[in-house]
Amino acid sequence: MTEIRLRLSVRDLTEADLPACGWAGSPKHVRELVHQIRRAEAGEVDYLAVCTPAGLPVAVGGVDYTVRPGAGTLWQLGVLPALQSCGIGTFLIGSAEQRIAARGLTRAELGVEEDNPRARALYERLGYRAFGREPDSWDVETEDGSLRRYETMCTLMRKDLG
Repeated sequence: MTEIRLRLSVRDLTEADLPACGWAGSPKHVRELVHQIRRAEAGEVDYLAVCTPAGLPVAVGGVDYTVRPGAGTLWQLGVLPALQSCGIGTFLIGSAEQRIAARGLTRAELGVEEDNPRARALYERLGYRAFGREPDSWDVETEDGSLRRYETMCTLMRKDLG
């Protein structure tokens, strides 16, 4: 077996990245990332891209600073499916935590769907602990282009960064 190692970097997601992010969600979701890029330009969020040496995003995710005072809330974390379980999500989360700390905040929070035990196990391994539950919902695009409301229950988790 041959092993290949790539040097990955993290930077802000840009509009130029969006055509390469089709794996990150529905076409509607990728189009709406433009709004998150604008929010990042306004300082409300950081929206990160983990990239290969060629600059192609293989993971993306945001940190929202407007959800809870004193915390950065991680959301929309995703890794290119073919590269999951390679440590890229851990790298993305660590980079997001560095952004939170650079703003002088000492807490990272996130919500994980209760039917996603694999993600929850990752967050727990990285030091996140449950502190509550709340429902969440968003519109998803179906194959025929129509929208339907997706509803779920999330476990709220936090990690002290101090």
